[in-house]
Amino acid sequence: MAEITSVHPGFDVSPVVAGLIGATVLVVSVSVTVFVWTCCHQQAEKKHKTPPYKFIHMLKGISIYPETLSNKKKINRLRRDKSGTPKEAARGNLLVEAAESGLAGPDKAPLAPAVAPRVEQLPIQVDYGDELSPDRSLTPAGSKTSSPSSPGDDVTLGELTFSVDYNFPKKALVVTIQEARGLPVMDEHTQSSDPYIKMTILPDKRHRVKTRVLRKTLEPVFDETFTFYGIPYSQLQDLVLHFLVLSFDRFSRDDVIGEVVVPLAGVDPSTGKVQLTREILKRNIQKCLSRGELQVSLSYQPVAQRMTVVVLKARHLPKMDITGLSDPYVKVNVYYGRKRIAKKKTHVKKCTLNPVFNESFIYDVPGELLPDVSIEFLVIDFDRTTKNEVVGRLILGAHSATPAGAEHWREVCDSPRKPVAKWHSLSEY
Repeated sequence: MAEITSVHPGFDVSPVVAGLIGATVLVVSVSVTVFVWTCCHQQAEKKHKTPPYKFIHMLKGISIYPETLSNKKKINRLRRDKSGTPKEAARGNLLVEAAESGLAGPDKAPLAPAVAPRVEQLPIQVDYGDELSPDRSLTPAGSKTSSPSSPGDDVTLGELTFSVDYNFPKKALVVTIQEARGLPVMDEHTQSSDPYIKMTILPDKRHRVKTRVLRKTLEPVFDETFTFYGIPYSQLQDLVLHFLVLSFDRFSRDDVIGEVVVPLAGVDPSTGKVQLTREILKRNIQKCLSRGELQVSLSYQPVAQRMTVVVLKARHLPKMDITGLSDPYVKVNVYYGRKRIAKKKTHVKKCTLNPVFNESFIYDVPGELLPDVSIEFLVIDFDRTTKNEVVGRLILGAHSATPAGAEHWREVCDSPRKPVAKWHSLSEY
């Protein structure tokens, strides 16, 4: 009889260990499957979800979101089409996706601080460099208050063609900026311009958009569509479209070519798209002979050697905006001799011709230097789209231009520890 030999497997795995390995593999497989399914589901939702209350910018028929309504850019993806001629490339497909969960409300000016006034130590020295001549302004020549270049009165500014439509199912106002014709030359070197357009919906100024810049052309074709959601049709009659035509300047402030103002009260897009062509007019910032009045209070503490300057309020300011109002703030410059040694400014007060500031500033000024110290108040109109413009100016101190200003300063010096508040007429800057 042959001997029977038992044969055993090479790897003996107990049932418990085999069960644990199988359970682990099953859990890992299920987890990976759930994770992949969740990611795919989220991507599908993002593609089909339309964020409420936004505006859509259409460029050559492609929906893009160039800028959120709160003026903060949230760009997720940028793709440029590099094919075609250079002219077509400038107008090529541009796809930018961004979204915002709601309409940004009207700009609100921050309130005046309720805490103790700000204290500034003036670095008063005798040697500040070259002296300014007496006939020059106290504001440095390099200040940003200088006006940008603009076409002359006898230059034709051209025409702007655009269209207005309304989407009733989505409660959306659709504005298409098509083209401009016959623009003036803004760049003498190239004998051309680099135009683009900023558009604002008045009077709230809630929607601010702009086209892309087209290089070296006086006949730009934009073909860009802006869709503004959340605007009821009943409110269209109260809105005004404001187009500001500018020329891009790489090395300085962009040049203002002109503007087009279109009240929607005379436009009826209920039956379909309305095509409009309007002449571009020279920008008209309404001015009047009176620059308004400013009330300020000054007080000098001889023991602490501190000068307290309080900007109280202004009244009867000229209309600086197309809405018939202004967004004023006050810039306070302190001079020793003819050298500016300190500058501060108040908060902006929106849409008012009679702003109330009630903001104070404290400066350390030795008593023996008071005869050579001057305080300049510049009332400035804030403008988000272009440069800020000076409404009027007031100078108190050594260089007071009016008898009332000199009298106010003398009274402050002669009455220490006593706040002296007076109204002053603003002069032209």
